[in-house]
Amino acid sequence: MLTRSFNPPVRTLMGPGPSDVHPRILEALSRPTIGHLDPAFITMMDELKELLQYAFQTRNIMTMPVSAPGSAGMESCFVNLVEPGDKVIVCQNGVFGGRMKENVERSGGFAVMVEDTWGEAINIDKLEDALKDNPDTKIVAMVHAETSTGAQSDVSSLVKLARAHGCLTIVDAVTSLGGTPLKVDEWEIDAIYSGSQKCLSCTPGLSPVSFSERALEKVRNRQTKVQSWFMDLNLVMGYWGTGAKRAYHHTAPINALYALHEALVILQEEGLENAWARHQKNHLALRAGLEAMGLTFIVKEDDRLPQLNAVTIPAGVDDVAVRNRLLNEYNLEIGAGLGALAGKVWRIGLMGHASRAENILLCIGALESVLGDLGADINRGVALPAMQRALAE
Repeated sequence: MLTRSFNPPVRTLMGPGPSDVHPRILEALSRPTIGHLDPAFITMMDELKELLQYAFQTRNIMTMPVSAPGSAGMESCFVNLVEPGDKVIVCQNGVFGGRMKENVERSGGFAVMVEDTWGEAINIDKLEDALKDNPDTKIVAMVHAETSTGAQSDVSSLVKLARAHGCLTIVDAVTSLGGTPLKVDEWEIDAIYSGSQKCLSCTPGLSPVSFSERALEKVRNRQTKVQSWFMDLNLVMGYWGTGAKRAYHHTAPINALYALHEALVILQEEGLENAWARHQKNHLALRAGLEAMGLTFIVKEDDRLPQLNAVTIPAGVDDVAVRNRLLNEYNLEIGAGLGALAGKVWRIGLMGHASRAENILLCIGALESVLGDLGADINRGVALPAMQRALAE
């Protein structure tokens, strides 16, 4: 049987990622492929680094995209900074703090866990107690925007505390970059990683990272080799460093980097603060509609991510049945709960290009229709007007 070309259905992506990809970014992917050491490509790489510095709000020289998804950005931070025997405090308030622990242990380090309830921000007092109890800690790792719960932690204060105890910091910003305030230099973050497919609205497969000079000093003075050849910054710096002459390290995903470049150009055109404000405004509109319908959030208001909304599934409602109907009848994707929240919440994303009024209108209308048809105990006929009033304010 002859296999035909794959033509995916057109979906509206309002889950935890990937998000809707801007048409300009899809067009950028189709541009002619050139060599990864071509002078024109090197020029584009330099622009890409500057655009990422803007997005991260940093002047770190070692700011670049890892040629792999956000999980590889995470691994890049840990394998470069954690040496065998290093003690690392990991703050966990969801799934991705647990993945940090895995990375510490696989790098030969010892993880001290500071655990908070899923759906709550990281408790700074618990971190302070852990630092006092473990004065030999080398690194503190934390998630800025916990994708599994929609909770946002006060990274600025957490990093300040860690630095006061002489620790380097690693921050997960996979869901926050481009969607909510993030200031790497002002907050003095040492290592940070993100993903291309969330609020940047690029295709999945790239992980922007940034390392401070303090972090690079640790990498240069390691007593042991970085366990990953591909992610060893001592080698990668030769390719993503400065100057026209670059040392071959790997064949970069050329067209994917065109796409990320375009995504960051779009972010720069909008303005970072405007992007943050747009995500917040649209979150408030979505919140107004959901709450009018009778649905509730699991994260208290002050700690909520505007771009990732974790909503409690109404009693007696079949999680999978609702999501399947939204997908099949409305071409709308929302996300399921992860880990301890599986079957208990839906995760509704408003990230990047997906954070638009028409998407909120589709989501609220479709969700009300499906829930009403299934006999769920919701308020009908009030969600869309509430959403529209919020947008008008």
